[in-house]
Amino acid sequence: MTPLPASRTGQLALDLSSAPDYRAEAFAVSESNAAALAIVNRWPSWRQGHLLLIGPPASGKTHLAEMWRTRAQARRVDARALSDALSGLEPDAAVLVEDCDRGVDEDGLFHLLNRTAGETGATALLTARRAPGEWPVALPDLASRLAAAETAVLHEPDDALLRQVMEKLFRDRRTPLSAGVLEYLLARMERSVAFARLLVETLDRAALARKKPVTRSLARDALSALLTDEAAAVADDG
Repeated sequence: MTPLPASRTGQLALDLSSAPDYRAEAFAVSESNAAALAIVNRWPSWRQGHLLLIGPPASGKTHLAEMWRTRAQARRVDARALSDALSGLEPDAAVLVEDCDRGVDEDGLFHLLNRTAGETGATALLTARRAPGEWPVALPDLASRLAAAETAVLHEPDDALLRQVMEKLFRDRRTPLSAGVLEYLLARMERSVAFARLLVETLDRAALARKKPVTRSLARDALSALLTDEAAAVADDG
């Protein structure tokens, strides 16, 4: 097996120079995210003026949140510094607060939800990996508000979405593929967008180093390097 390009530390060398494309037309839609997309796109007609966007890592939360932020001309606010940030915002400001399940200014978030539920025209999109019932919230009134909030849920990608994501990642990097490589990867890879990104970065780097298209052999080597030993053995059986 020909070794993949490695850094000085011996780890796989990844090309992280490609900037994410958060345009609306770049958002890959499938059954796993269509319902959440529709709810987010109902803005500014959310029932309570605020919306919770819940989904696992790399499920498209950041992309969808950035689409909304651009459309709403929203301000991104640190979840842990909400009180200070809100004091400097217009009463009708649109606000994006990300990763709320990783720690949040509870008093500030409670005031934000009150503001958006009022008549000021303020709106807020909150993102998190977990449902609000699993957040470490101590303030009872805030927990009650969060439990009653309108929620949009992103799920792990289905096969249709994963194919779209892989095609887009390879296209964005202009990575040449030999015939059948994409199908080979889709049949054996971990079912997550995060892994898809890592896999494409690894293959693109290797293809550039060799100045050749990504072949099935190179794809097999990349999977063996990135998957666990058990998963790699299953992949090699194919």
